[in-house]
This record gives sequence, structure tokens and C-alpha cells, in this order.
Amino acid sequence: MSVPPSNRLVTLTVNRFAAADTRAGMRRMATDHVYLRGLPGLEFYRLLGTGQGVKLSLSVDPRRWARFAVWQSRTAFELFEASPWRRKERGLVADTATLLLSPVRWHGRWAGQEPLGRAAAHASSGERPVAVLTRAVIRPARLAAFWRAVPGTQVFAADQPGLISALGLGEWPLLQQATFSVWQDEASMRAYAYQGHAHRRAIARTRQENWYSEELFARFEVQEVRGVWAGLPSDMS
Repeated sequence: MSVPPSNRLVTLTVNRFAAADTRAGMRRMATDHVYLRGLPGLEFYRLLGTGQGVKLSLSVDPRRWARFAVWQSRTAFELFEASPWRRKERGLVADTATLLLSPVRWHGRWAGQEPLGRAAAHASSGERPVAVLTRAVIRPARLAAFWRAVPGTQVFAADQPGLISALGLGEWPLLQQATFSVWQDEASMRAYAYQGHAHRRAIARTRQENWYSEELFARFEVQEVRGVWAGLPSDMS
């Protein structure tokens, strides 16, 4: 079904802290809520830890933390970016990068909510990189099966055709996991998702064995990069 594009702006911000301040990210996972809850124009957000390297695994990178956010409009996001709180945050981290994303296709829930609205899809321009977010809550009884099967399918090789970058994300250890990947184009993303045998087998098992109690899939076009994101130009106009 084709519907007009969502007016929402989605952002993924990744902050990296200095090696001497590895606890700062963990502290902010608790304290940032005080400012972000109820922030005008911020419809949905989640603070996320990250895995090491470019795979979904049990590893944790204590220096790198992410914020996924859905904004009512571009204006709301720009007001946040210009706020004293955000300026202070930029001064506390070793580096920060934000992807500005336009939703293309999505379905599912996150913490009982539909952060992008009801499931929908529309045609992309085909001229920009494609980003994919997959997120799931794993049923405790299915944990062992999940961790035996999934990491092998989520190892994004450096030479994977069309892959720009990949990141493992998580809210709670073991149970709530996500991946975020950026591709040169939709064809590259589809080749990995639908032609990789291990990946297709894992998808089939999620349905057959009922691994997840909740899941979300979203595809985006990358509209802009703020900061340095490996593999993407800072000027995408």
C-alpha cells in the first residue's frame, strides 16, 4: 500500500565519550530522561547502548551510546539542536554524529507504541542511501535459541556489497536488541536481506519458533549527516 510520506523526522545520534570517561554514557542513560521527557516536538525517543564493531553480539562498547528520536517536524529537531542542553552535550563528548532520516516503510511496535504511526509504505526517491532499523524483544524462553542463531546472520562483513555501516543497539542486555545498518541503495539492502541464506533461515525461525514478543522494522532514506559518519558524505544536498 502506498501512502504519502510521513511528515515526521527521525534521527539517530551516536555519541562517543573519551576513554578516560567511560562511565559518562551510563550516567546519561539515567539523567537525560529528565530533559527529554515532555520535550516539545519530541514524539518518541529511546536511549541505547551499542555493541562493539559491526555486529549484533553480547559485546558492549562502554564509550559509545545512541539516541533514537522521532520528531514532529524538522523545526522541532532544529530547536533541540540549538538548545543549551544539546550544546552542552556536544561539549561533553569526544565526538557526536547524527543521521537525519525520512521514513519509507515501517511496521511493528516499540514499547507498545507505533513510533512512526500506523504501518505504511511509500516510494523512495532512489537517490539516497538507505538505512534499516530492526528491533525486537526476545521471549525469555527463546533466549538460548536466539543467541545461537542470530549473531551469525548479523555479522556485516566489511566487504558486504553496498554496506556503508552497521551498528548493534540495545536497551536491556540479552532481551531487547536492535540493528541499524546503512546501505548505498535499496538493491544492496535487498540483496543482503533476501539472498543471504543464513539471514533468511533466521527470519523463518523467528516465525516458526515465536522468538519475539514485540518487533519493529523500519526503512529510511538518509537525508543528511551532522558530524562524521563513516562512509557517508557530510554534504548530501
